[in-house]
This record gives sequence, C-alpha cells and structure tokens, in this order.
Amino acid sequence: MIGEVSIVAITGIIFSAVIAIGLPVVLLILVKVKLHARVAGAGIGALTFVLFALVLEQILHGIMLRLFGETLRENIWLFAVYGGLAAGVFEETGRLVAMKFWMKKSLSKESSVMYGVGHGGIEAILIVGFTCISNLIAALMINSGQIESAFSTIEDGVGRETALQGLSVLWTTPGYQFFLAGVERISAVTLHICLSYLVYRAVKYGMKKYYFLAVGIHFLVDALTVLLSNYTPLMILEAVLLIMIGVLAVIVRRMYMGEEGEEGIY
Repeated sequence: MIGEVSIVAITGIIFSAVIAIGLPVVLLILVKVKLHARVAGAGIGALTFVLFALVLEQILHGIMLRLFGETLRENIWLFAVYGGLAAGVFEETGRLVAMKFWMKKSLSKESSVMYGVGHGGIEAILIVGFTCISNLIAALMINSGQIESAFSTIEDGVGRETALQGLSVLWTTPGYQFFLAGVERISAVTLHICLSYLVYRAVKYGMKKYYFLAVGIHFLVDALTVLLSNYTPLMILEAVLLIMIGVLAVIVRRMYMGEEGEEGIY
C-alpha cells in the first residue's frame, strides 16, 4: 500500500536540496568576491573529486568487494576502517596531485579554499542534491496520486515490490530525518575546505605532515560516521560531526589567518 509523504518530510527534502545545491554556489561567489580566488580552482576541485573518488576509488571498491565482500559486510569495524582509509587516501592524494601539478602556478591559500568549495560542492550536488530533487518529484507524485495510478498498470511481481519498497522510505522515514542530509552537507563541505587548506600547506611549504594529517582526519571522520550510524541515532551522529568539524574549522581558520611559512614545494 502506498502511503502519504508528510509535509515535514517534503520540507526536509527541499531544505536539503537547497543546502546541497545552493551552499556551493553561494560559497563560490563569496570566495571569488572576498578572497579574489580564481573560479578555476573550484573546477579543478570538482574534477579531482570525480576522478579520484567516483572513478578510481570505486574501481578499488569493486575489486575489494569481489575479493572480500562477505568479510567486509559482516564486520562493521573492518568495513569502517577500510572505507575510511580508502576515502582518505584517494581524496587527499587527489588534492595533493591537483595542487602540486594542476594548480602549481596559481597555488595560494585563497585558491585552496576555492578548491575545497569545488571538491565539497560537487560531492554535495551529485550525492545529495540530485537525490533530493528525485525524492521531491517522487513525493509530490505520491501525494497527488500519480504514482498509484502508474503502479496500477504494473502487474504484481518482484519488480513492483522492489519499486514500492524503495519509495516507501519517503513515507516511513520520520520527517525530521530528511533535514539531516542538508545538515550533513554543511559539515562535509566545511571539512573539504579545511582538508584542502591542510594539503595546500603540505604542497606550498613542503610540510608532508599536513598531507598525512589530512588523510588521518578524513579517515577518522568517515570511519566514525560508519560506526556511529550503526550504533547511535542519526541526530547524535550529525551532532558529533558538527562539533568535530566545527573545532577543526576554528583551528584551520587560525592557521589560515596567521599563515607564515617557508616557500617550498612538496
């Protein structure tokens, strides 16, 4: 039976869509105007994310799941460590490569922020923004009866059952949880900007420790996200992430404002 999607859920979907798509755009404009950073940095960040996270990292996941899929799925701790490490290594190495080779001539602390906006922004748009738009269309069709009319023409079977089960998330999930996707993206984009600045320091001043620090922080956040999502409510998970990344942002901002370093190259 097809239920009805609550107003709270629809509002949450719209909120998360606006954050996922609007926040990167607003940040890009602000960084361009306030810091005078080239927009090209955001483009490089976006392309690097696609190449290293959505292509190369996914190839590794495919291989690992074929070889150790059952072991990884059965052990949440092992899955968290593997997932966090893979994300940290691929994405931070992507930043390193991009800044060392593709942004070498224009690399500055301002351009590192613009890079982070592009990297985190394209992730927000592709992973959350498009999903929210799809969910919003489905929710409106459900509430208007269009989905039910469409399903009435489909014969009972596995395909119909699978489709209904996928859509049921929209009316069975507590409405407030749809807001959390937007909140999570605020944390994620902030994290990507912070990590981009750390890797910039590694490249600009030849301080390798900042690259490894970025990998470690990325690993910790992703691994912790997997673990907490299995043991705690989503509200607590998002609150923990907001606090952690908020503290990181304060520290990185102080580094940014008081930057002093010796010119070098990683």
